[in-house]
Amino acid sequence: MNLSSSTTPPRASHHAHAKAATMKWVDDIVIKHNFCPFARYVRQPNRIRCETLSGDAGDILEALYDELKFLDDNETIATTLLVLLNDSVTRFDDYLDVLAIAEKMLQDWGYAGTYQLASFHPNYVFSGNEEEDVENFTNRSPYPLLHLIRESDISLYMKNEDDAEKIFTHNIEKANALGCPYFEQQLSEIKNSGSPESEPE
Repeated sequence: MNLSSSTTPPRASHHAHAKAATMKWVDDIVIKHNFCPFARYVRQPNRIRCETLSGDAGDILEALYDELKFLDDNETIATTLLVLLNDSVTRFDDYLDVLAIAEKMLQDWGYAGTYQLASFHPNYVFSGNEEEDVENFTNRSPYPLLHLIRESDISLYMKNEDDAEKIFTHNIEKANALGCPYFEQQLSEIKNSGSPESEPE
């Protein structure tokens, strides 16, 4: 099962579509099914910044650093979603390589403990899972993403040590209740609805 496809360099319309699809995923999957309990608190009023990036690994790291600086200077923005549109991160394994470097750089830049980096990908597979396991869909998004979250916001909504385990348990139970066909259909509809590839030239 592969929800991604190789693409040509994105046009401006594709960037706009990728942003819209990502925010629709936030609303229709993440918030609707409460996969991230504090997402709804930063959605309205909208404190989520969503940016697209068509560059390779080097460009991704540069954009990540710029975004950290942006968040430093703009406290009203709670979180940033970086939507990665380059073919180099289409394969999940390649995406994980970029993620590992990004997490290391977060520490090297002195941002460990200030921001947390979460990961989402159309072909996400948790360590120890099989590709077809339904709980993978809790981290499957229309496009590869790097998600920057303020640690202070996480602490605000995570009242005690049990909360993380409760979220994890809830997400698995919800994913199993809905099933793979549901998520496959939802992600396909979100990504394809209004896609510029389907528009006449």
